[in-house]
Amino acid sequence: MGVLELLLETGFWVATVRMATPLLFGTLGELLCERAGVLNLGIEGIMAAGCMGGWCWVYLGGSLWGAVAFAAAVGAALGLLHALLTVRLGLSQHVTGLGITMLASALSSFAFRMLLPKATTPPKIVPFAAMDIPGLTSVPFLGPVLFGQTPLTLLALAALAVTAWMLYRTPAGLALRMTGENPMAVESQGLSVHAIRTAAVMAGSALMAVGGAFLTLAAFDAYYIGMVNGRGWICIALVVFASWRPGKALLGALLFAAFDAVQMRVQQQSGLGIPYQVYLMMPYVFSIVALVVMSRRAAYPAALLVPFRKGER
Repeated sequence: MGVLELLLETGFWVATVRMATPLLFGTLGELLCERAGVLNLGIEGIMAAGCMGGWCWVYLGGSLWGAVAFAAAVGAALGLLHALLTVRLGLSQHVTGLGITMLASALSSFAFRMLLPKATTPPKIVPFAAMDIPGLTSVPFLGPVLFGQTPLTLLALAALAVTAWMLYRTPAGLALRMTGENPMAVESQGLSVHAIRTAAVMAGSALMAVGGAFLTLAAFDAYYIGMVNGRGWICIALVVFASWRPGKALLGALLFAAFDAVQMRVQQQSGLGIPYQVYLMMPYVFSIVALVVMSRRAAYPAALLVPFRKGER
């Protein structure tokens, strides 16, 4: 199958949109944090906690949507911890974020082992099913690609629209953006920089955790240790690729997912005897090239990584 034929195949784009969904959640979450001036390197661990939290909720008898809400709450709690250390105490955002990743990842694995100490294979749950919306799913190409996904994909697109509207059409969005650019100006208006940054980190972390929960509640039907598999780090790169804009974040998520889907198809059909690690490397190499090309003129928030201490100039 040629590349052009592959790109015209409906099934390829169905897979691409599905694979882009957790990346979109994570990228939007990281974008909110960084727009407020806080780098959240805890995203990998927060997504892992969302995976475990969502799966555990359903495994113990809860509903799927309850699992999504629980995963978001777990993410928000980890975001609050990150904000307390970086925003309130002014500790290193790099060190704190990596600490959150190690803590959340380890706690997720520990909770799984404590819950199922003798399990040899991960127990399965009943995940979200693909939607079948009368009159929409049957639309050629767009129907299966967009409306044949699970509800969490539409939730991700709704989160994208709400994030873009909030950032550019509301006073709260203006305050958040200015907190990442010029926190002194925000303070001069009588607003709390600490409160805005804390809220942004908590909301962003909740989105990250929902992105992780997608893996266990929609993409797969079980929890596996290490299933996030670097998606959090990719989301950090996609924020730069998107120049901190929600619309371009969708483009970046789709681009990486398309590269990933291509390597899976090529790996299945190739008879060249090339080691499979080469195919696994392909989407990351292409993404690095795209990141370099697209981010050369990207203007990052001026106050990103800069601690704010009230009253200091």
